[in-house]
Amino acid sequence: MNSSQACNTAPLAALRQRRDTAFAKKGLGLALFSGIGWGFDSVLLSLSFAATVLTEEAYWLLAPLTVGALHDLFSAMWLLLINTATGRNRELVRTMRSKIARPVILGALFGGPMAMSFYMLGVKFAGPAYVIPITALYPAVASVLAAIFLKERILPRAWAGLALCVVGGVVIGYTPPEGALGSDFYLGIGCALLATIGWGLEGVLATSGMDLLDPAVALNVRQLTSASAYLLAILPLAGGYVLLGPALTDISINWIFPTAALAGALAYLCWYRAMNMTGVSRAMAINITYSLWGILFSALFTEVDITSNIIIGALLITTGMVMVVGDPREMASLRNVV
Repeated sequence: MNSSQACNTAPLAALRQRRDTAFAKKGLGLALFSGIGWGFDSVLLSLSFAATVLTEEAYWLLAPLTVGALHDLFSAMWLLLINTATGRNRELVRTMRSKIARPVILGALFGGPMAMSFYMLGVKFAGPAYVIPITALYPAVASVLAAIFLKERILPRAWAGLALCVVGGVVIGYTPPEGALGSDFYLGIGCALLATIGWGLEGVLATSGMDLLDPAVALNVRQLTSASAYLLAILPLAGGYVLLGPALTDISINWIFPTAALAGALAYLCWYRAMNMTGVSRAMAINITYSLWGILFSALFTEVDITSNIIIGALLITTGMVMVVGDPREMASLRNVV
């Protein structure tokens, strides 16, 4: 290439760089919105456990699984309406029949029945203010898997940031709230840790599938798969459908499920798009601000005490998130965290 050709291509390269960087920054914005939506969704769902029908000791396992099933069922319905309104319904049918949807379907099983079930159990036993920050550790799992299977490049600063996220989660869960000793608090924390594994696996599988799929369609496949698994397998094994009717007819909580599901559907949609636009590790690092939003919404809508452990742990997680995100000028390399 001669000097004249180099001069002609330089402005084009600069324009492409600005375009790619703007695209990646938009992905970060979507990841932040997904964090806000998921924090609100989680706290709202926790309010349903105050209903008498869901507090009976005999339904200690079935109650949170029923809440998770209703959440994903309503979420799938909202997404189906969105995809129908935007003309994607035919693509949805084609996608569910295709091989390229298999990673998304497999990810849905990890992120839906597995992670969501353990998450709802955690919320029931330990409360959202403690469980939400713990589950924010899922980027550590996802980043390791993304480095192995998606060839994302993660340098020492980003690993240090992920380590801070882990420390923050440990700080939050180390000391139970006053009065929780001897209760199911630590069982709730253990369930939250299992949920992080499921969501980490889902993030990597979903991203590998979305290289060839529209995120809105991929997410609808995810929620339909999860809801079907709940209704056809999880609930029958856990005790049946005896709580579905009472939960949907109890006027004190029946509004919660479609409302939380809409917030969750929009949060998930933004999360899926963000992972595709700015890379798994970076999008997840921004998304975990839901731990902070969850604390804020818990303080506003529940009677939970916001302890120093929660605040310190959340700040550590946020600091780690910033370290993972890195220099905005380098965001054009979507699959690198540098």
